[in-house]
Amino acid sequence: MGILSWIVFGLIAGAIAKFIMPGKDPGGIIITILIGIVGAFVGGFIGSLLGLGDISGFDFRSFLMAIVGSIILLFGYRKIKSK
Repeated sequence: MGILSWIVFGLIAGAIAKFIMPGKDPGGIIITILIGIVGAFVGGFIGSLLGLGDISGFDFRSFLMAIVGSIILLFGYRKIKSK
């Protein structure tokens, strides 16, 4: 996937992660996009470690892994910012 695809993919994954874990977070849409993009990488890494395969494109499995990765990062981001 190209960089624009990763940004759109990250925006969607980050928005869904924020919908699943609502709360007041500083940073707005830019942080949501960054959390989503990095979350897609984290989800893909965790998925490959667990033997679920790698992210090869835009499909439902990779989308779920990106959302899970985004939720993990959003949780960590909130823990760091709350201190």
